[in-house]
Amino acid sequence: MINRRRFLQTATATAALAAQGFSGAALAQQGLKMGIPSPFSFEALKKRAQDMARSPYVAPQSPSPEVLAQIDYDAHGKIRFKTDLALWANGPSEFPVTFFHLGRFFQKPVRMHVVEGGQEREIIYDSDYFDMPADSPARKLPDNSGFAGFRFQESRNGKLDWKKNDWVAFLGASYFRAIGELYQYGLSARGLAVDVAVFGKNEEFPDFTHVYFETPKPGQDTVTVYALLDGPSVAGAYRFIMQRAAAVIMDIDAAVFMRQDVSRLGLAPLTSMYWYSEKSKTTAIDWRPEIHDSDGLAMWTGTGERIWRPLNNPPRIITSAFADENPKGFGLLQRDRNFDHYLDGVYYDRRPSLWIEPQGIWGRGSIQLVEIPTDDEIHDNIVAMWVPAELVRAGQAIELRYKMHWSAEEPYPTPLARVVATRLGNGGQAGTVRPKGVRKFMVEFLGEPLTKLPNGVIPRPVLTASRGEFSNILTEAVPNNVPGHWRTQFDLTVNGTEPVEMRCYLRNENEVLSETWLYQYHPAF
Repeated sequence: MINRRRFLQTATATAALAAQGFSGAALAQQGLKMGIPSPFSFEALKKRAQDMARSPYVAPQSPSPEVLAQIDYDAHGKIRFKTDLALWANGPSEFPVTFFHLGRFFQKPVRMHVVEGGQEREIIYDSDYFDMPADSPARKLPDNSGFAGFRFQESRNGKLDWKKNDWVAFLGASYFRAIGELYQYGLSARGLAVDVAVFGKNEEFPDFTHVYFETPKPGQDTVTVYALLDGPSVAGAYRFIMQRAAAVIMDIDAAVFMRQDVSRLGLAPLTSMYWYSEKSKTTAIDWRPEIHDSDGLAMWTGTGERIWRPLNNPPRIITSAFADENPKGFGLLQRDRNFDHYLDGVYYDRRPSLWIEPQGIWGRGSIQLVEIPTDDEIHDNIVAMWVPAELVRAGQAIELRYKMHWSAEEPYPTPLARVVATRLGNGGQAGTVRPKGVRKFMVEFLGEPLTKLPNGVIPRPVLTASRGEFSNILTEAVPNNVPGHWRTQFDLTVNGTEPVEMRCYLRNENEVLSETWLYQYHPAF
């Protein structure tokens, strides 16, 4: 319970500020302690980030590292924000905000602020906001220690219990995630990726250090959040306009200012997990048939080509770059929605796909995919991001706008047949001695163009590889009576252990029938 003294102090402070003209439901939260008001605008936040980038980086200080170290996974799980104290628990937004507590794995404080009428006030941390055991080490933290992150709860006017269900969460560095139509969290996004998988350099993880919640008008169906980003090489200001529709839609404006040169600056970065799938699985690695949050990278290039690149769990860290100019979109998707392919109670079949839709001119660069070896599902080992063509230098400013679609499927599906499965096996013919060093590939396509083929016409696969030779090429309808479901199979003979870049699509004479399948094959793996 909030004690009476603190409540009276908060009420008195609120009344005094109301007399100054700074009032409103969002700033009179019963039980939440509020700081003094200060002017706020997105332009001012961008100017603040630009000024910060001209000064040496100062890391956020943990309020009490020795105490936070005691708040391990188990202790942190016992600390719950009291939903009755949620920001906007009684309006004006239909989506209340609750907060995450600091702990061993989230030691950098994030300062939370509420914006109304061009003014912002900080929400002052108090341990009384949280239910926790009497002996929780969190009770030893000093006043105003800050929060670890926040989440938006489901609508107070919806069918779900908003106190038990949320739809957006920001927690850890600049990471955030949302659910899609299938009501399941999965992959994450982040504000910025700095030097991911750059040889000889450690990856940086800049932090959202300050978050500002804009008080909405009653009945407004979007929420707006601003965030200040800070890290050794960069500072930035972000605006998120988020809508809880069937999918979760986010419109993002970012202004990034460089403190230092960065070898690989990842914009609109996505982070996911891929352990294994039907494509290739080591015998008895796990009882479940597949384990992944995403199974492929989809790309819609500036020239209009639609591409599907199945993900790998590679033998070593691999970075692939797909050069483009003004891409129409890209995303990490979960295409396999069959529960029987996972058989897991954590619902991998419901994990959201995340599609990036660029706004404005992005120019030249590349969609880069980083795949990191993993031997368990607890590690995020996949990163996809947009990387500018030119090296990003100290003093440079980048402004970027894009839309995020957290959904079950791609928001702008291709009219072409899609890749629905990739399978690998030993090469050669069944019932014969299989040749060594030969790998068989089976790629399945499904879609309307394949239902319209003239009777007796077989689509032709167009195959290329960076090295090696193809043989035993065969295309046929999958014998499952599903219209438009075809598969092409082929063997690849290749020497050496270096990766092979492969490409395949289906056509009928001059008509392209399918999206392009890209695959990186590791012969020795």
